[in-house]
Amino acid sequence: MSIHMDTIFIEGLKTQAIIGIYDWERENRQPLIFDIEIDLPIATAAKTDDIADTVDYKTVSDEVIELVENSSYELLEKLCEDICQQILQNHKSVQLVRLRVSKPQAVPATDTVGIKITRYR
Repeated sequence: MSIHMDTIFIEGLKTQAIIGIYDWERENRQPLIFDIEIDLPIATAAKTDDIADTVDYKTVSDEVIELVENSSYELLEKLCEDICQQILQNHKSVQLVRLRVSKPQAVPATDTVGIKITRYR
């Protein structure tokens, strides 16, 4: 029997955080935008039609918002790592997390800057 990997995605999750190394970044919340892809097998949920057999994207979204809004990181790298580890720890069926975070106010001459990371179980 082969195991298929499927993807649940959350696109454009918006929240605000104290994030950055400059004084102005430490004093004011800045918008952050997250795109999250979560790989896991959904075959059981497809058979049972039961949310308990998959990952609830609303729950993941709420967990990310709570972590970000209660944080005060200097680097996006650390924030991204902690978000991925939280998803892997809280949702045992998740095998891979791809996270992209955009920080649109960081560099005025750009639309946005950010980081993309991938973490495996």
